[in-house]
Amino acid sequence: MQETVVLIHGFGEDASIWQNITPELETEYRVITPNLPENLDTMESMAEFIRETLDREKITACTMIGHSMGGYITLAFAEKYPERLNKFGLFHSTAYADSDEKKEARKKNIEFIRKHGSGKFIEQSVPNLFFEESAENNPALVKEMIDRYRNLSSTALVNYTKAMMNRPERIHVLKTFPKPVLFIMGEHDTAVPLEQGLKQCSIPEFSYIYIATRSGHLGMLEEPSFCVKALKEFLSAKYL
Repeated sequence: MQETVVLIHGFGEDASIWQNITPELETEYRVITPNLPENLDTMESMAEFIRETLDREKITACTMIGHSMGGYITLAFAEKYPERLNKFGLFHSTAYADSDEKKEARKKNIEFIRKHGSGKFIEQSVPNLFFEESAENNPALVKEMIDRYRNLSSTALVNYTKAMMNRPERIHVLKTFPKPVLFIMGEHDTAVPLEQGLKQCSIPEFSYIYIATRSGHLGMLEEPSFCVKALKEFLSAKYL
């Protein structure tokens, strides 16, 4: 039976964010890429949605990897259901809680979304997620992502922002999880700075660390081949 890999999308995205990754993994694994409901506003409720998805598919254990907010959901899941994870990964994500400064920025984002709508928010926020050089060399990639996600629900964006703002620190999950943890980081990531990512890498007992040197916060779009290689190495690695 194929091992199941669950890829959880981040904020301002849907499951299609993984479209450059899934074909490469599906040759060896059963890959599930759920779309998160728009009415959930805590990481715990989103983790329960993932648990319900696994139950419905009769999956007792899997490897779970989350991008950005998806990593926060993965940590919430690992905290409550560690026995259901073979491994897990943080893809441009962090176990640290928001700083006060970041929380204030998120409050302003909520105000902006409510006033101007999701389209304007996506137009302004997406370019900042890319490494500056990536955006300059491939403006079509930035435009494609804006066009793909400009019609996301404003309700979903507000709810997800609240969830991110109010999430607790989950460093203890990294400390206590007895199996491997993957970290994929972007060297030029301004959303989850490399310094913060590296700081948490030493916490788990087993860490697999990959730095995408030409990426910001979107390695699966900016350096898909590198990310596929990292994921395959992590998924196939044996540990005692």
